[in-house]
Amino acid sequence: MRLPSGVTGFYSLKLEPPPQVDGKQFKQLCFQFASQNRASIMEFHMPKHPTNFYYALVEMLDNRFYILLNEHYPYLAFSSAVDFGNIKFIDRHDLNNRFSSYYRILSKRELSTPFNQKNLNKSELNRAELDQITFWEPQTVGQVIFNYWD
Repeated sequence: MRLPSGVTGFYSLKLEPPPQVDGKQFKQLCFQFASQNRASIMEFHMPKHPTNFYYALVEMLDNRFYILLNEHYPYLAFSSAVDFGNIKFIDRHDLNNRFSSYYRILSKRELSTPFNQKNLNKSELNRAELDQITFWEPQTVGQVIFNYWD
């Protein structure tokens, strides 16, 4: 998958800052989804140091899961856990069409793809991001797109 410049949230002051997704829209969509599906949003988190993503904890029919959105690009994912440095990505095909007209839904397979030189060759990551990758050594594409780097 193509990794655009700024997807990690890092950039050089010489470059334009990365784009920002509309967090207000994401929050509205999460709450709208919950109200239409007898679900509850238990928590909603804005991106703040050190995360680069929004996330909502959803409870639906005694099932809890998270909806994540990258702060800079419209990349959305689902997970069963969001802990510092440990996000367990899952597929929720039943929810894809709820969000797919607004965001690109990333599959567990895409996010679990090992991050290596091949990914770097396809990426547009900037120098500041490459420096962070060298330091943090992410193992998967998901760890690059949804990260806890500071």
